[in-house]
Amino acid sequence: MAVLQYKTISNRTVTALAVERDTVFWDRQLKGFGVRVYPTGGKLYLAQARGPDGPGRPHKARRITVGRHPVLDAEEARRRAALIIARIKAGEDPVPLPLPAKYHGSPTVADLAGRYLEQHVAVRCKPKTQRTTRSVVSRHIVPAFGKLPLAAVERRHVMALHESLCETPAMANMVVATLSHMYVLAGDWEMAPDDFDNPCQAIPTNPERKRERFLTDAEFTRLGQVLDEVSGNGSQISAGAVTTIRLLMLTGCRKSEIMTLPWENVDLGKAEMRIVDGKTGSRTVHLSPSAVDVLAALPRVPGNRWVVPGAKPGTHMTDIDTAWQTIRAKAGLRDVRIHDIRHSFASRALALGEGLPIIGRLLGHRQAETTARYAHLDRDAVRKSAERVAVRIAGYNL
Repeated sequence: MAVLQYKTISNRTVTALAVERDTVFWDRQLKGFGVRVYPTGGKLYLAQARGPDGPGRPHKARRITVGRHPVLDAEEARRRAALIIARIKAGEDPVPLPLPAKYHGSPTVADLAGRYLEQHVAVRCKPKTQRTTRSVVSRHIVPAFGKLPLAAVERRHVMALHESLCETPAMANMVVATLSHMYVLAGDWEMAPDDFDNPCQAIPTNPERKRERFLTDAEFTRLGQVLDEVSGNGSQISAGAVTTIRLLMLTGCRKSEIMTLPWENVDLGKAEMRIVDGKTGSRTVHLSPSAVDVLAALPRVPGNRWVVPGAKPGTHMTDIDTAWQTIRAKAGLRDVRIHDIRHSFASRALALGEGLPIIGRLLGHRQAETTARYAHLDRDAVRKSAERVAVRIAGYNL
């Protein structure tokens, strides 16, 4: 009997596998995708899943042979396995029957995916979002549904794909959200029938726990002390990294907004800087005297328009994470992400009595729902304020 072992299945991994007895290796990323390795050196790709429960008893797990290595490479085997697993989970035959004649010549999900990436993602999305979306489409959506006509994908198929990604709940939600947006645009582009419903509607999303970590006063102090320590000559931490972190602490900006800030968008006289291409569009950031002092002390590099110059001439800083790992370790903040500095800026503003609408403007939130994540902190501030008022009133011999 095969011993279950888990590896990330790739051409390189599969080629190197050698066993003394029949063994199945299961993929870490796609649940139900595996490769059976024989002592003779033969290797077969497998897809395994359990269909929906029937009226009598639960369906047994079905295991289907996808193909032989190296006739079939690992990536193609993964794509085929994803489709087989989705069909089994939807209660369908693992190998689909020929499509009805009404679908012949109809645009496929792969056709829509290509247009979506070319005409929407490449035009309207920022580079990081483009990379993420392309990965979602190429690794999950196209392998599962690429060959199917748009109208042939049903809600149960999407639910099966969503459930197959249960070990990565955030990715499962992203896959469904991306596919849903693709279908919305398919309607706008007249690629789908007029009477066709979006198969992604009303699919329950996985709960995603938002990680919250706010720096205390003592932690802010330690972080500032470490920044002072590593600012001297001979430090392995670049001056640009130190500057970026200081400005993050003093403005609540996103790290990309600081690292890609050009000098022409900084007006020290008005104590303002303009974020032109931020995550939520353009906005003005009002600078405190401390932030103005940090910017005013920075040297201007001839031929470089960026506030935080990069290692190569004429470029801006692109990597601060490596420096942050060292700095946070020195400050004893190993569980603090650099983005937590932004959250901490918001929590400090709330502690000082600022309301959520003002916090949203400070952080550049476009939607009130984004700022609402700090609502529990706002309640804490209101409660403490009520306690202070009650203590003062109680002093009037009540």
